Amino acid sequence: MSNISGSGSKSIVEAAQNYEVLEIINRGLAYAIIVAGFLSVVFIFVGGISFILSGGQEEKIKSAVSTIRYAIIGLIITILATVIIGIVGRALGLDIIRYINFGDIIDTITNITSSSGGQNSLN
Repeated sequence: MSNISGSGSKSIVEAAQNYEVLEIINRGLAYAIIVAGFLSVVFIFVGGISFILSGGQEEKIKSAVSTIRYAIIGLIITILATVIIGIVGRALGLDIIRYINFGDIIDTITNITSSSGGQNSLN
């Protein structure tokens, strides 16, 4: 597993097994931000495809435009939440931003799937 902060960084599964509340909170908030950002981008694409496939029908165009609008608003809120959580986290001693690392997320997902007894085709 890749550690960006040395030996103190653990996966959320390891933190949960050791009952490290601060680590669970840090990881949970970071993952929530990542999921929210990912879903916003997905809905922008869904709205764009709906707009393209609307065929000029006014109601479908309005629906697609509102999907895109709300997805962009969600993405802006996600970015602002990341900035605000980073600032407030530093003030409270939480280092949440360091957990927003795609490689770390993939390692955690791999650990969860391998520890749950499921077949892991990545090994």
